[in-house]
Parts: sequence; structure tokens; C-alpha cells
Amino acid sequence: MKDIKICVYAICKNESKFINRWLESIKDADYICVLDTGSTDNSVELLKNAGVIVETKTFTNFRFDEARNESIKLIPEDTDVCVCIDIDEVMLPGWKDAIKKAWKSDTTRLRYIYNWNLDEHDNPKVSFYQDKIHAYKGYKWVNHVHEILKYSGGEEHYQTTDELIINHYPDQTKSRNSYLPLLELSVKEDPENDRNMHYLGREYMYYGKWNEAITTLKKHLSLKNATWKDERCASMRFIARSYLGLNDIDNAVYWYNEAIKEAPHLRDPLVELALVYYQLEDWEAVIKYCNAALNIPINAKTYINEVFSFDETIDDLLSLAYYNTGDIDKAVKHATKALEINPDNERIKNNLEIMRSKLQN
Repeated sequence: MKDIKICVYAICKNESKFINRWLESIKDADYICVLDTGSTDNSVELLKNAGVIVETKTFTNFRFDEARNESIKLIPEDTDVCVCIDIDEVMLPGWKDAIKKAWKSDTTRLRYIYNWNLDEHDNPKVSFYQDKIHAYKGYKWVNHVHEILKYSGGEEHYQTTDELIINHYPDQTKSRNSYLPLLELSVKEDPENDRNMHYLGREYMYYGKWNEAITTLKKHLSLKNATWKDERCASMRFIARSYLGLNDIDNAVYWYNEAIKEAPHLRDPLVELALVYYQLEDWEAVIKYCNAALNIPINAKTYINEVFSFDETIDDLLSLAYYNTGDIDKAVKHATKALEINPDNERIKNNLEIMRSKLQN
């Protein structure tokens, strides 16, 4: 295969504090294109000074898919591979060689490791495969928000690489207030879109709109295209959380059990149910569901995964449950494991000292 040309492209609005870091990480790209959607800081100036292809376009009714489709128009026509990343993201060194190694003559799309959430030491907390690297021709973005790529060129041909890694460092000061109305509009325009229905229900949950969340997520589960077990399980978990928000424990427990049945390969509903029983001080139930979660060793790399399913939470819960049932040996064992996973947790350190002291006495 001939040497391929790679273009990194993005949309931008008031990203000046991230631009230099972003540019440094993608400096090996053959082209860099950015559509600015109305920055009032010096983002455009910084990008132009760095030689980036930049245009500005403001939207009366902003939607993410339209902005990204406008950004695609900036990409030079001799581009082979398009890399869509946001300016709060960083490509780790070696990314260009990884693309060239993985990209075949018939490849249309590339999956890679995306670290969506990292701790203060840059260790991934939530990591999954993302697929925003694509061929130049045949792709467009769809959905007002939580936009995805749609291919019109026939059958897609994916490749997957673990050698390309993108880290996400979100701007915690930015508002996501636009997401809810955009999702409501998306569902109104296409009520059979299962993905948008799921996201809308989740957004209602984030806002504490418990009844709206329950109704919307149940609609998601009823859609004929809602077949992905992991996402269905997440909708059930979010329904359960919403019932908890309404102080309806019985319905919450019911829906967590439905989620467990829906996706027995996932830890998430088991851990969430264990957290409910922890609040109820039902220690035997905590032990039951935490141990069931530990029996699932594989972390499925999807955006659905919860941080608490593979951090210190399970061992922390087990240490407390075993302590309260009088099994101090196991309490010490799991507190030690929890501290190994999160050595900076002072509460777990103190718990472990108390447990060891109890064991010695």
C-alpha cells in the first residue's frame, strides 16, 4: 500500500488553554483542520499561527453532527485517513506509525484505545475502544449530540489496534446544558433511534428527573433495535437508580436484578446492587453480589463500563461486609487488596489498621 496521508480534524470553541498541548500531540499529521464555531478567546489566532487550516462558522441552532460535517469539508482531497479528535484530547506518541501499521488497502475505519477517564497519575479509570478514525470518502456525522459516524459506501471494513491511544482531559468548567434539549430534539425527530432514546433517559437521570428517566429508559428497552445487551443493561441500571432517587427500594432492586439477568457478563449491575445493600447494612447480600462480580474477570472495553466495577470498590465493600459479619481474616484480606488498588485512600488505610488490630486481639 502507498504511503498514506493522514488528516487530524476537529471543531473548536474557546479551547485556547488546550490548543498547544493538542497541537504538540498531533504535530506528525500531514494536515490539521479545525472548524471554529464562534470562539471569543484567541483560539483561532493560536491555530492559524501554528499553520492549521482554520475556518469559522457560527450556527443559529447548533448541533454537533452539522458542525463536524462542516469540519470534514476542510479536509484536503488527497487525504486517505481522517482522525477526528477533540481539542481536550491527546494522542500518545507513536500514533501515526500505529495507523500506518493497522490500515489496510480496504480499511474504512479504525478502532483504538480511548482513555475517557484518568486518575491524577494518568492511569486509566474508564477505557474502551473508540472508532473516530475513518476513510476520507463515504462518511458523515449523524445525531444532534453524542454524534456518530455513518457510512454510505457499502460494507465497512474495520481494523483494531491497541498501539494507538488517545487520552481525554475534559474541561470541567464547560457546561453540558445544551445536551438535554439536543437529545430531546433528536428523539422527537427520530423516536425509533434506540441510541438517542437511551442517552436521553440517561440525561434525565443526570438531572434528577426521575420519572422522565424511568419512562424514557423503558421506551428504550421496548424499541426493536435496542438489542445491545450492554446498553440494555445500562438502561435497566439507570431505571434502578431513578427508583432509588424516588426512595422506591423494591423497584430499584427489581430493576438491578433485571440488569443482572440481561448482561451476566458485566460486573456493573452486581456492584451497584451491592452498594444498595451496603446502605441497607445487609452484609450477607453485599458479600454475595461482590463475590459474584469478582467472578467476572474481563472488563469489556465499552463506554458503558463504570469506574467502580474495576477499582477498589468491590474489595472495599467486601472488607466492610466481612468485618461486620465477624470474619476479620477476610476483612483484612480485602482491605489490603483495596489499598493496593488505591494506596492514597486514607479511609481504607484507617480501616485496615482497625481490622488488623482487631485480628491481633
